[in-house]
Amino acid sequence: MSDVTTRIRELIDSHDVVLFMKGTREMPQCGFSSRVAGVLNYMGVSYQDVNVLADADIRQGIKDFSDWPTIPQLYVKGEFVGGCDIVTEMTLSGELDQMFDQNSVSYDKAAADKIREANA
Repeated sequence: MSDVTTRIRELIDSHDVVLFMKGTREMPQCGFSSRVAGVLNYMGVSYQDVNVLADADIRQGIKDFSDWPTIPQLYVKGEFVGGCDIVTEMTLSGELDQMFDQNSVSYDKAAADKIREANA
């Protein structure tokens, strides 16, 4: 296993929720990263943000690791969830809530409901 793969695996294994994104949760550097971080922040999810712009090895490595070509990438309890479109769909359908519930990840259910109401 390569060094970057080991680093990615350690990040994913040591945090319940990890978002590989462009920028940081406080200062996203692209609209897609901003949308996913915004959902997690609004729902009060505790997560590790990993700025792929700060590390070229991680930026390419995470794409190879997940076999997914784009950033952001969300992981919950070691499982690859998807990118912006998938996370948005799962938020609106309630699937993200179910995934958090099944994995004992705490979040604000009322905030999740508000997101759905605003997008109904």
